[in-house]
Amino acid sequence: MLKGYRIVARRYRTKLGEIDLIARRGVLVLIVEVKARRTLLEAIDAVGHGAQRRIEGAADLWLAKQPDYARLSLRFDMVAVLPMRWPVHVENAFYGRT
Repeated sequence: MLKGYRIVARRYRTKLGEIDLIARRGVLVLIVEVKARRTLLEAIDAVGHGAQRRIEGAADLWLAKQPDYARLSLRFDMVAVLPMRWPVHVENAFYGRT
């Protein structure tokens, strides 16, 4: 929210899986995976190929329900929650299917 995004959903559940956060600023939609780990590298590694596919599928289901879906741009980010530090926002943590 400090970066100008509006949180539109938390823990959005679908039959394909859950999206931790969905945020929006204009036509840009962030699909955010939140991971709590000891290090940033461990958090990044925790979002493996299978998790990425699950998140993409859930994002597709959310996107299909949006009346302005044709105008929206998706970006897949991650927030790493690390001990004794501010959360780290990793933009473009992975890329969706092309």
